[in-house]
Amino acid sequence: METNPSWTLRSYPSAMPTVENWVLEDRPIPTPAPGELLVKTLWLSVDPYMRGRISPAKNYASGFKLGDLMYGGGVGEVVRSESSDFKPGDVVMSDYFGWQPFSVIPSQSAKRITNSDAPVQASLSYLGMPGLTAYFSLLRTGAAKQGETVLISAASGAVGQIAGQIARIKGCDPVAVAGSDEKLAWCQELGYRAGINHRTSKDLVADVAAACPNGIDVFLDNTAGPIHDAAMLNLNVFGRVAIVGTIALADRFDQPDVGLRHLRKTLITRARIEGFLLDDFAADYASALADLLSWYKQGLLQTREDVAVGIESVPHAFVRMLKGENFGKQLIKL
Repeated sequence: METNPSWTLRSYPSAMPTVENWVLEDRPIPTPAPGELLVKTLWLSVDPYMRGRISPAKNYASGFKLGDLMYGGGVGEVVRSESSDFKPGDVVMSDYFGWQPFSVIPSQSAKRITNSDAPVQASLSYLGMPGLTAYFSLLRTGAAKQGETVLISAASGAVGQIAGQIARIKGCDPVAVAGSDEKLAWCQELGYRAGINHRTSKDLVADVAAACPNGIDVFLDNTAGPIHDAAMLNLNVFGRVAIVGTIALADRFDQPDVGLRHLRKTLITRARIEGFLLDDFAADYASALADLLSWYKQGLLQTREDVAVGIESVPHAFVRMLKGENFGKQLIKL
């Protein structure tokens, strides 16, 4: 291969992103500098947080400028190493994989994948960012305790499918919100006690109340929007809300999330509403990953992947994930 087809950002989306916001360019295969690795991409990940990075609005992570190469989580094989810590043939994971078949990544960002108990792409799913997000948002930010009712939006997605199973493992009562009956059936297989289809619900507040007759103790909010409002109106005294994602706002990212104000409800319930960023828990990644791997090996964790194939499919997969059309963790196989 003499060229390296690469996706760059052509325009900022004003509403829901479309494939036309990117352009596929032929670029040369890059050459690694000292401290870098040239890797052949095996798997790429697209995730909701990336929506904020293709907006000019201020965000918690630096955004892409027009003309920039897109990058994110990936798994690949080292082709050439300019670091004494890695050698050709090593399989590594990093958050700096370009949307391209060959990438140069900083060696300090790379993590060698040596675990043979799970497929390599698991490092982009339940043994990576989604699994860690589920773990810490539920057990640390949400502080879920045995017997408590936990409501989880986007429950069949990359984070939600793991969070619901951790809630079950910890003796909680998990309730799912998802966008189709098929997705809710999968959630029930994972151990969710009940579920709400937010796309067909005529009254989300009432449906959440029916599914959570004892109220909500912990709400993992992966979506924002009307689901958030319905959860807040069913929140128990001293309830906890972890704001993990706002994917429901993908088509109006730069606009305010207009809806009910819950100040009185928050006052009365003495609820805690806290934003969640995974980086805050970096010091404890190793112990969390050990728990996740142990649960997987015991057969306590299942996961579903939605796999697109080929470099040409990357922005298509990203947009369908934002629209909630994926079923499970969205991956791209190269």
